[in-house]
Amino acid sequence: MATNAVAHLRQEDRDGRDKDLPCTNKCSTCDKQFRCRSALVKHLRTHTGEKPYRCEECNKQFSQLSNLKSHIRYHTGEKPYRCEQCSKQFSDPSSLKKHIRTHTGEKPYRCEECSKQFSVLSSLKSHMRTHTGEKPYRCEKCSRHFGQLCRLKKHMRTHTGEKPYRCEECSRQFSELGNLKKHMGTHTGEKHYACEECSRQFSNLSNLETHMRTHTGEKPYSCEQCSKQFSQLSALKTHIRTHTGEKPYRCDQCSKQFSQMNSLQKHIRTHTGEKPYTCEQCSRQFSERGSLKKHMRIHTGEKPYRCEQCSKQFRNLGHLKNHMRTHTGEKPYRCEECGRQFSESGSLKTHMKTHTGEKPYKCEQCSKQFSQLGHMKTHMRTHTGEKPYKCEECSRQFCELGQLKSHMRTHTGEIPYSCKVCGRGFRHKGNLNVHMRTHGNGSPQ
Repeated sequence: MATNAVAHLRQEDRDGRDKDLPCTNKCSTCDKQFRCRSALVKHLRTHTGEKPYRCEECNKQFSQLSNLKSHIRYHTGEKPYRCEQCSKQFSDPSSLKKHIRTHTGEKPYRCEECSKQFSVLSSLKSHMRTHTGEKPYRCEKCSRHFGQLCRLKKHMRTHTGEKPYRCEECSRQFSELGNLKKHMGTHTGEKHYACEECSRQFSNLSNLETHMRTHTGEKPYSCEQCSKQFSQLSALKTHIRTHTGEKPYRCDQCSKQFSQMNSLQKHIRTHTGEKPYTCEQCSRQFSERGSLKKHMRIHTGEKPYRCEQCSKQFRNLGHLKNHMRTHTGEKPYRCEECGRQFSESGSLKTHMKTHTGEKPYKCEQCSKQFSQLGHMKTHMRTHTGEKPYKCEECSRQFCELGQLKSHMRTHTGEIPYSCKVCGRGFRHKGNLNVHMRTHGNGSPQ
């Protein structure tokens, strides 16, 4: 085949003969030298871009015949190169060489910046971008850049929804091979990796390494925007979206977007009504694993969150945060209608109903409506006769907790309400309000 490369060589030969000089097999473009003419021919194609060898199956073109032969094996399935250590087979000798290093531990490629070593040249090249900051691979959907092609391919699945890796046991599909491998451990029960600190076992090494940071407190991943540190790379990536505003996960039902996949999965259950997490104690079902964990503390009595001010303990962190505001006096939730402020968002939502007149809770017995669920539950006791609050002193029972508290003052003698005008004390706030009218005021100041 009289290719451009061969013609180029012939011209060099003619020039050499005219000058009466020996041929050195030297590239005239980059001055690189070769031992034989055929190697120079192959090399010249890196400059010309020529790819004379074409696959008849898929029309893909190659610059070297050996590359075409290796490629054809992807179509035929032929794997003539076998590892003597584990009998694994490969379609080309270079893949076998790379694989053998997994047995020998050889890492011939070394980073000149940090001395980290790699078994494959491509891994070194990808690693070098962590030093240079180069991100040559760009997503055409959202313009995000990546340092490695494989990471771009994984990212593209967040747009396409593709999940090419399927579990043969339960048919669950995954967007990444690593996630499928981790999932397979749930079927096999294999846990080869044990924590030396607490003996907890893991099915893969990466999970053990991540777990170890709970003991060491190590947080190797830092946000360049706010310097916040994280123990897991995935947590840093999720956090970065709070700066960029990126929400790559979209609900097909209502088009709402989310920054995290698990947030989308939780949201989808609001459409499907699915509640996959069941309490083994009382069979109550939940749509989120976290909700089940919180619920279980009702059965176990566990209260892991403790107030440093007064040592009061709580079942969940949200309740502790709300409680802390009783010490700080903080009221971060403000009504836009009247300016009143509240320490809890739930209290603000309840208050807003006084402006909207909304009463979403309806009694099935008498159709009376209420703005708060708690008020309806209290009302229901007028129909059922239930009185769940009992006085330990005299065994009298009440349908409301507030009534029991007021009653207890007849035993303790407590008089918590006093008139600011004359100093007279009262056990009940209602009695104080009536008294204030004798001073010409409708309510205590």
